[in-house]
Amino acid sequence: MIVPLTTGRAYPFRIATKVEGKPGVAAVDQVRAVDKRRLVKRIGTLPAKTAARLTDALIEMFAR
Repeated sequence: MIVPLTTGRAYPFRIATKVEGKPGVAAVDQVRAVDKRRLVKRIGTLPAKTAARLTDALIEMFAR
């Protein structure tokens, strides 16, 4: 699963996070599947707490 990262405010389906020390938001409402062979490099991993918030946002989004 790929979750695009962007800058700006955190909305209900946008989870605030940091990537490479820079603040941003994970755009859960823009999630898509991408073949991992297309990924050039990994820029980081989410802390467990942020990953849990992201999962909760996905569950809520698909429950609607």
